[in-house]
Amino acid sequence: MEGTAASSEGLRYAEYARVPTGADKGQAELDRGLARTMIAVGLGVATAAFAGRYAFHLWKPLEQAITETAKKISTSSLSLYYKGGFEQQMSRREASLILGV
Repeated sequence: MEGTAASSEGLRYAEYARVPTGADKGQAELDRGLARTMIAVGLGVATAAFAGRYAFHLWKPLEQAITETAKKISTSSLSLYYKGGFEQQMSRREASLILGV
């Protein structure tokens, strides 16, 4: 009777005393790997979002500075090169006109 009592006791708690098999270990390792991947993806997205936000805040003053600089540079100052024709031999006057001095 003692043998049957011990075996029935073992059967009663069999689901709790089960030793994980190799397939269960593989699944657990796969789940841990998936969790690590998801955490890494989440951190990557958060990093990209913070970097974008920082770049956006940095761009506003930079855009104003670029616009002001573009307004200061007039189109007439970019076209100050000598437009005249060239002589057969360059004179001092023509050289100074070309160099803008």
